[in-house]
Amino acid sequence: MTRPLVVRGGRVVDPTQRLDAVVDVLVADGHVAAVGAGLEAPEGALELDAAGMVVTPGLIDVHVHLREPGEEHKETIATGARAAAAGGFTAVCAMPNTDPVVDDPAGVGFVLRQAAAARAARVYPVGAISVGQKGEQLAAIGEMVEAGAVAITDDGHPVMDSGLMRMALEYAQAFDIPVADHPEDLGISRGGVMNEGLVSTRLGLRGKPNASEDVHIVRDLLLAEHTGGRIHLQHVSTAFGVEAIRQAKARGVWVTAEATPHHLLLTDEAVDGYDTNAKMNPPLRRPEDRDAVREGLRDGTLDVLATDHAPHHYDEKEAAFDDAPFGIVGLETALGLVYGHLVEGGLIDLATMVERMSCQPARAFGLPGGSLEPGSVGDVTVFDPAAEWTVDPATFRSKSRNTPFAGWTLKGRPVWTIVGGEVVYGAAGPEEG
Repeated sequence: MTRPLVVRGGRVVDPTQRLDAVVDVLVADGHVAAVGAGLEAPEGALELDAAGMVVTPGLIDVHVHLREPGEEHKETIATGARAAAAGGFTAVCAMPNTDPVVDDPAGVGFVLRQAAAARAARVYPVGAISVGQKGEQLAAIGEMVEAGAVAITDDGHPVMDSGLMRMALEYAQAFDIPVADHPEDLGISRGGVMNEGLVSTRLGLRGKPNASEDVHIVRDLLLAEHTGGRIHLQHVSTAFGVEAIRQAKARGVWVTAEATPHHLLLTDEAVDGYDTNAKMNPPLRRPEDRDAVREGLRDGTLDVLATDHAPHHYDEKEAAFDDAPFGIVGLETALGLVYGHLVEGGLIDLATMVERMSCQPARAFGLPGGSLEPGSVGDVTVFDPAAEWTVDPATFRSKSRNTPFAGWTLKGRPVWTIVGGEVVYGAAGPEEG
């Protein structure tokens, strides 16, 4: 059993309690025991001086790729969980597009066992929608949920069969889990390597048009409306998509949706020079799309902020642009990017950041956490809002270094990451900060 822990004198921001005040947080027996000023520390408690720091419910990332099993040279569940903790995340949801695919209870159990051994951020397995992510036959959803899966998705492989997606949305309701989808119509985008537009024309690269994402978003929204199921739309990147989700929410469709730091901060101009670290899927879009995604994050249309952490080995990203894989790492830069550029930049306030990075991800996927209300799981993030730092991929805990943000100056850096009352990152824990 972990010893009691008191986070003393930090600015505690918890939208679930409408709390923004300098108070203490006491965690005992793995759960939040009390929040208030001048709390008495139990005998033997670890006390952390958080003066000048921001204290929030543990950050949660519902969209990460941990590559194990099958591609451990890129990332493992242990290295990904430690990278998450170093980024201030107390929990992440692992996508099933591994080798073999996590499409049965044995795969779910493997992820949970590896995560427990890592003793870092919590890792929640997400099962596949279809067997082998082939989009042909529904996977064993009930058995995976019983084993510990918190959602289903074929992320990385859009579900093109509308009938299969309808079945998934209907069947998942019996288990009260969301169906997450990567919205992309492959018939429109196949062969594209970046956003279709002026930049792709100038560079001579085949593009993925906005329509490939927009068509699929509308399809998913209509199916969710028809079935009453829970759809979670991943990494939304287009202005039309944001507006379609906004209108669907107004109609009462049960939809949650993600924005990523890279789609909030970058445009397709980042691909200039054929920079493969700016190659991602969906691709970086035009400035007007980026601005729409920002507004969607601000007004809650895009109610979840997720990284889509997608590690790749250096040699793979050093290939020609057409041949390089899609994706960037994101766990260790997300907090500094969002706080330093979006909160400090005036787009959102601190409470909204916490809502999008902790409270709402927990609600969307039915996860423990997302609140510091007494009785909640003892997952806490403490960060220094004044800390300025430069992104140096060589210092990442992740096995991979593929980021377009190398050299950027960020503001806001994790000091302690606390999971179940245990410091898993920071000077008081196993990982020195």
